[in-house]
Formats: sequence, structure tokens, C-alpha cells
Amino acid sequence: MSTVTAARAGGSASAPSHTRRLIAVLVLVPVLAALALWAFAWPAARTAPHDLPLGVAGPAAATAQMEERLARQDGAFEIHRYADEAAARDAIEDRTVYGAIVVTPEGPELLNSTAASPVVAQLLQQASAEMNAVRTVDVVPAPENDPRGAALNASVLPLALAGIATGSVVTLLGLRGLRAVAALIGAAALVGIAATTIADSWLDVLAGDWWTQAASLGLATLAVSGAIAGLAALIGPAGIGITAGVVMLFGNPWSGAASAPQMLPEPVGTIGQWLPPGAGTTLLRSVSFFDGAAATGPALTLTWWAALGLSAVLLGSALKSRTRTGTPATERELSPVG
Repeated sequence: MSTVTAARAGGSASAPSHTRRLIAVLVLVPVLAALALWAFAWPAARTAPHDLPLGVAGPAAATAQMEERLARQDGAFEIHRYADEAAARDAIEDRTVYGAIVVTPEGPELLNSTAASPVVAQLLQQASAEMNAVRTVDVVPAPENDPRGAALNASVLPLALAGIATGSVVTLLGLRGLRAVAALIGAAALVGIAATTIADSWLDVLAGDWWTQAASLGLATLAVSGAIAGLAALIGPAGIGITAGVVMLFGNPWSGAASAPQMLPEPVGTIGQWLPPGAGTTLLRSVSFFDGAAATGPALTLTWWAALGLSAVLLGSALKSRTRTGTPATERELSPVG
């Protein structure tokens, strides 16, 4: 009789628990769906130039009217002034501006770069057509096998997934300390080599130094995998879900890979460059098409992510080791002497 009573009591006690779990699922799933839709759809729906760096070259008297027309577009462009076409070309190659309008005796001339962003190049071409530009010059063209930058854009998600998978596997396999760090670095290096082999050697959609590209892709992977394993080492398996959520929900759609960071609404464009997918995309463009111009910022961002993640892995391992070695010692101190 007592057994039946206890079973009934246990069943009644578990009922509220199951109800709370059901309510949590019913609330959490729509919230996550709404968050994902907002993170992906909002930037896509608001794609437009926001202080997009654009050069204007030529004598001041001749460019004044051009600058005035561009300024009417209410914060769309950040105007950079250059003395002549050569200076504007250098600025494009240094990734200071995405393009430039040069005033010539024959009429306005557009300098752009499809390698920097095919979407921006098309936008500038439309704007220059309204100004009756006489011709367009692609200063740094995109590769012939990827004129629209689709392959580079498509590489963001697989690299993020590779980083998430690596960090998760290292955590779930129970690797700690230096072994975990070695596994993360080794896996990231192999991912970089494999990705460059596919994108450069096979598909021919990258054009820079092979090993520099491999290092950039590996660093982008390590930034994600280190962050995954590092947070998991500090707070447990929940760290995998938190970091993966940040990378997938915000890093991926806010990377600017499909257009440019300045084509996303603020502060999305800026925040996206602080996250590994955005920094990795910008770094890969720089080393692949612009001889490393403007690569320092994104490289430092990825290095900080990787360094902090690996440091967290070592710290988490040290804290767990101290806990394990401290417990037996305490028990020995409290045990009676025989």
C-alpha cells in the first residue's frame, strides 16, 4: 500500500515539472524563431549604403557639384577627396574606398572594384549612370570564375560550422589543457589547408598567396572553435550552445559577406566586423585580392577571439584540476588517524 502511495505522490510531483518544461518549450521556440528571423531578415530588408566610403577625384572647382549631388543622398556616402585619378586608384587598391568618381574633360568616370564587393560595384555603376559617366573602370576585378562573389559569400557558413564542430568535438571528447589547445590549432590548420585547396586550387575563386589564404581561413576557424571550447571549459556544455548561437544568429547574417559592412544598417555592420565570420570574410578579401591591404584590423580581431578562447580552455582545465586535487586532500585532513 505504501509503495502505491509513494508512486502516486511521485507522479503528482512530476506533473508540475513536465508542465513547466512544456511551457518553456512553447515559449522558447517562438522566441528563438523570431530572433533568428530578425537577425537575418532585418539587415537584408534594410540593405543600402550607410556612410559607404566613396572617392571623388579632380580639381576642387570641378568636383564641387559632384560632391553636392552625392551629399543629397542623406548619409549614403562618406566622401573622400583626391587630387587625381592615380590617387583614387591607390585608395581603391588600399581598401580606403570602394570606388571613386573622377571628373575628366570628357565627363565623369567611375572607378570601382568588383573584388571588394560586386553589390557595391553595381550600386556605384547605377549612381554613375545618373551622372552620365562616360566609362567605368574595374580597378580590382573579381575572379573570372566568381564574378558575383558567390563563392566567397558561401564560404562563411561552412567555416563557421567547421569551427563550431571542432570546438564541440574537443569538448565532448573530454580533451583539456594543452591537449585541447593542440587539437584546436591542428584542426583549424587542416581546415584552412582543405578550404584553400578547394577554393583556390580547384575552383580558382581566390587569387592571393596560397599559404596566406590558408592561414586566414584557419585563423577564422580557430576563432570560432576556440571560443566554443573556451566557454564550454568555463561554464560547461551550455557554452557550446551560447557561442554557437552568437556565431550563427549574429555573426553569419551580419558578416557583410554578401554585400559590404557599410551596406548593412547600423550598428549591425560594425558589430558584424567584431565577430569571427565578418572579420574572417574581410580578412580573406584583403589577402586574396588586395595584397593584404586593410588586413590588420580583421586579423587582430580573429587573433583576440582565438587567444581568449584558448586561454579560457587552459583556465577551465586548471580550475577543474585544482578542484579534483583539492577534494581528496580535504577528505584526508578530516579522516580520523588509525
